[in-house]
Amino acid sequence: MTDAYIYDALRTPRGKGRKDGALHEVTSLRLSALTLNAVKERNNLNGHAVEDVIWGNVTQVMEQGGCLARSAVLASDLDQSIPGLAINRFCASGMEAVNLAANQVRGGAGEAYIAGGVEMMGRVAMGSDGAAIAVDPSIAMETYFVPQGISADIIATEYGFSRDDADALAVESQRRAAEAWKENRFAKSVITVRDQNGIPILDHDEYMRPGTDMQALGSLNASFQQMGEHMPGFDKVAMLKYPHLEKINHIHHAGNSSGIVDGAAAVLIGNKEFGEKWGLKPRARIKATAKIGTDPTIMLTGPVPVTEKILRETGMTIGDLDLFEVNEAFASVVLRFMQAFDVEDSKVNVNGGSIAMGHPLGATGAIIIGTLLDELERQDKETGLATLCIASGMGAATIIERV
Repeated sequence: MTDAYIYDALRTPRGKGRKDGALHEVTSLRLSALTLNAVKERNNLNGHAVEDVIWGNVTQVMEQGGCLARSAVLASDLDQSIPGLAINRFCASGMEAVNLAANQVRGGAGEAYIAGGVEMMGRVAMGSDGAAIAVDPSIAMETYFVPQGISADIIATEYGFSRDDADALAVESQRRAAEAWKENRFAKSVITVRDQNGIPILDHDEYMRPGTDMQALGSLNASFQQMGEHMPGFDKVAMLKYPHLEKINHIHHAGNSSGIVDGAAAVLIGNKEFGEKWGLKPRARIKATAKIGTDPTIMLTGPVPVTEKILRETGMTIGDLDLFEVNEAFASVVLRFMQAFDVEDSKVNVNGGSIAMGHPLGATGAIIIGTLLDELERQDKETGLATLCIASGMGAATIIERV
């Protein structure tokens, strides 16, 4: 099997996903095209250099609908002979794009791909595409559907995480993100978004709140308590599924959950011959990929079983991994991962995560792969794992090793 290498990984800054956000006037199409162009320009590629663009985005309606990947190729400086594939595995869409591309290369189906994703959450509202699992009683009742925030609180209840535990993780995420930006740790990967006249629109993650402390977070009300305990009463649904839980402990709020933001990211993946042809040096090898389905009610525990699966399939142990990127969808997701594998906090999300910088759904999976690679290089470490929880009960993971 041919090895698949990462030659480049980049992302846009993450803008606030609302009307006063810096990227609000930028369409999903334009941000995607700008990101594709950045890959082409940074690596001195011809427009026809890659086999395909695999592009993740979650809410595939309105401007993000109609195979956005193809539209982005046509709006970019890539050649029209490159087709474009839009995919959706919820929060892991960007990672799944990378994993699909890597496995295509490994299988000999093309020398190179650009893979990643986009989500303009301030322009296309999360959930506006509908979801059978949420609205169709024939499946919603059978799977004991609850919203993700309730699922995160179920994890906290089941595994014994307190509000203080979650808030402490959130404060640390903000501290690490601020430190990373201060030390220019993202300089290699973050591109400046400019308008059509070349004037900079955004060059930093604008969602961050670096002054966040335990006192500030302590003043926030639990976001999912009302819908859980009162109308529509999702706690009752959860306790039907998990009768051993006497009460759901609602610990999550806006400050210890991922932020709603706009952003895009891309990874350039190719075989050895591709790098030689274009004079590029590989930065890492994609050692393994994995995905798994899990309990759809507690929903967000996927990083644990998918990590167990990828380790089993590679014959590795958790101790063989130097660094981890675990998407901070909610604080309890990361807390559960560290608890399950007894991983040192200092090795997980070294530069902060989605709680501090935001979670542009279709892009985050590609973002954390790039962040992991940058940090492996900065610390001169060798191997790392990136993983995400996924809506409806799934998990995805990627192991990369420097070359």
